[in-house]
Amino acid sequence: MNDRQFTGKVAFVTGATSGIGQACAIAFATAGAKVVCVGRSAEALQDLEQKVSKLGGQQLTIQADLSVDKEGERAVKHGFEAFGGIDVLVNAAGHLTSGTIENTSLTAWDDMMNINVRAPFQLMQHALPSLIERRGNVVNVSSVTGLRAFPGVLAYCVSKAALDQLTRCSALELAAKGVRVNAVNPGVVVTEIHKRGGMSEEAYAAFLEHSKQTHPLGRTGRPEEIASLVLYLASEQASWITGATYSIDGGRSQTCAR
Repeated sequence: MNDRQFTGKVAFVTGATSGIGQACAIAFATAGAKVVCVGRSAEALQDLEQKVSKLGGQQLTIQADLSVDKEGERAVKHGFEAFGGIDVLVNAAGHLTSGTIENTSLTAWDDMMNINVRAPFQLMQHALPSLIERRGNVVNVSSVTGLRAFPGVLAYCVSKAALDQLTRCSALELAAKGVRVNAVNPGVVVTEIHKRGGMSEEAYAAFLEHSKQTHPLGRTGRPEEIASLVLYLASEQASWITGATYSIDGGRSQTCAR
């Protein structure tokens, strides 16, 4: 694979200030792409800008709250204006809070649906004119919870299952126009999403330790591993892949409760 295979391309990455999104932004910049980095934290965006600049890459950082309708539209428009269009859209922004069918509030439900499904849907719509013109593609960052059921994170599971179906349906609808749409479905990856969702440091440490048993390969994942798969699916090497939901989870999706 060509190390600079995305030279001349533009990658638009949400959730770029941490975790998988940041790893994707850095991976695309390393591979030669101009990167539009979207996130909520101005300070984290500034830090990411310095990291990308050290790699010799070109980036545009956009502070935006994707739960607000106009913010996603503004970010895409800004990306168009700065770099002329978008070749790859990576929907990596995500939101997770715990809750069951008995105690998940409507507010928590709406928050996860808005960030995990509604925002990718809107961004895809806004980016489509450029994606069609450039015969680009979309990679959605889903989860093992989109493929399998897990207790205690009901709304998150539903939102990721919806994102997977959005991936499959839009892939069929856009195939004739040369636009591919795929998703990656990670298992437990060491990021900030669980702690941002309210998990304490102690509980998170215990969760990561337990994950060594729940993932057959005996460990959690790294953001860079997910970014590598995202990069592959966005590349010409994956030119005959669309509508796929790729498990990258240390075997987690193959297990059953016992």
